[in-house]
Amino acid sequence: MLFPLPLRVACSLLAWFSLYAWFCHRYKHRNYEWSCRLVTLTHGILATCLSAYVGFIDGPWPMSHPGSPNTTLQVHVLCLSLGYFLFDLCWCVYFQTEGALMLAHHLVSILGITASLALGESAAEVNAVIFGSEITNPLLQARWFLKEIGCYHSFTGDVVDFFFVVLFTGVRIGVGAWLMYCELASPKPRWYIKLGGVIMYAVSWVFMVSICRFARRKSMKKYHAWRSRRSDELYLKTNGHLKNH
Repeated sequence: MLFPLPLRVACSLLAWFSLYAWFCHRYKHRNYEWSCRLVTLTHGILATCLSAYVGFIDGPWPMSHPGSPNTTLQVHVLCLSLGYFLFDLCWCVYFQTEGALMLAHHLVSILGITASLALGESAAEVNAVIFGSEITNPLLQARWFLKEIGCYHSFTGDVVDFFFVVLFTGVRIGVGAWLMYCELASPKPRWYIKLGGVIMYAVSWVFMVSICRFARRKSMKKYHAWRSRRSDELYLKTNGHLKNH
């Protein structure tokens, strides 16, 4: 017999908090954000894998069946993610580490998942949104950990940044536009589910603007560094040539 939805969400919240407490105990020499980031990384990997299985294998396909009744597996994934978002929202508010945009992202995610669970429908597209949102999360956390250990300004950091920008642009903006079109074109989903999808896509675009600015700054910095190295090489070659004469 399945437990009531509120109890399952409470168990999920407790599980994420317990994992956070274990990380805090395991990494005593690190700050609290280190442990929270590990929890976020764990959820990102787990949610991406589960939501991908739900969308691509178990079904139904969110692009063709928006507003369809929730399946048992979809409900499990939503409860798991809802517990995480509640934990992370409380952590961010308590430690005041995030701005209004990230808090709004978490609130909309919580409301969207809660509405889908309460209605018993639209989990297909909500799971798809979770997949799109979380697929870039491990790379985002990798950037933070690389900065913390002093390895961000390296080839590894460049690779992580490249794949983060490519995935964000391709999945959250590209595929996200397709999902939003299918959601809005279908008569089945409730209007507030559609509104939530539009808000989430708008938030993605706000993030995208910041990412574009970051990518431009980093590209220009790399370009100027290359120009500087190139000038130094030419200078050394020229001096060497003059000395030989």
